[in-house]
Order: sequence, then structure tokens, then C-alpha cells
Amino acid sequence: MNFSIEEQAILKEASSILASKIRTTDALNSPDAVKQLCQYKTAHQQREVFCVLLLDNQHRLIEFGELFHGTIDSASVYPREVVKLALEKNAAAVIFSHNHPSGVAEPSQSDRRITRRLADALALVDIRTLDHIVVSVEGVVSFAERGWI
Repeated sequence: MNFSIEEQAILKEASSILASKIRTTDALNSPDAVKQLCQYKTAHQQREVFCVLLLDNQHRLIEFGELFHGTIDSASVYPREVVKLALEKNAAAVIFSHNHPSGVAEPSQSDRRITRRLADALALVDIRTLDHIVVSVEGVVSFAERGWI
């Protein structure tokens, strides 16, 4: 699904408003707020974007980072870079998110494999992986809600 330049600007503004609210409240205790933020941030992108939400010990947002940009159907993800950023920001936990520009939010086997690799790498340095959220313009899937994390 393509968005006009005006629609993209509106979505970007909405994600900024939502992110500022999350930074100032305990809204990250709400899975729906996290899913909504991830959807606003990346669902409109026309290429895959892999993001990480870096959280402190109370699961407050330290930073929402767009780490990797890919093609219309994949993005290369490097565990070393994810671990490096999480350590630099002193994160205690993370939530991953990426979009599916196809409009179908159903995670692939590749999505599940990279999530396991990332979680294992982060566990070595005592950083918890709380969820991986896959978004599209038509829906959102949470790995945690499916029992995959």
C-alpha cells in the first residue's frame, strides 16, 4: 500500500506524538501501546525497516532506533550491531519490530530464526528480549502473545 507524501507526514507526526507520550509515562507496560507505536513508526514504509526499542529496568523507553533498512521483502540484521547499541545505551531489555511492506504481518520462519539469534546474543550480556512485533498496514503480530518469546 502506498501513502502520499502528506499521509506519510501525518503518520510521522503521529508516531512522534505517541513516542513522546510513551517516554513520559509507563505506557510500555501496555502491549497495545507498543504495537501502536511500532505500527505508526514503520507500517507505511515501502521497504523493510528493522527497529529496536531500548528499555531501562522499569521498561521505560530509552530510544526507538531504526537499525536496518532493506528491500521490499527483507532486511539484513546483524546481531553484533544490535548488542553493541543495547550496551552503548545501557539497555536492560529490548523489543524488536519490523514491518512487512506486503501488507501481511504474519512472521516468516526467517523472522523467527533471527529473533532467536538476537535473543541468544543479548542474553549473553544479560539483556532481556521482551517481544518482536511485526507490523503492516493491515495488522500487527506479537511474538510474545504467540508464546514464541
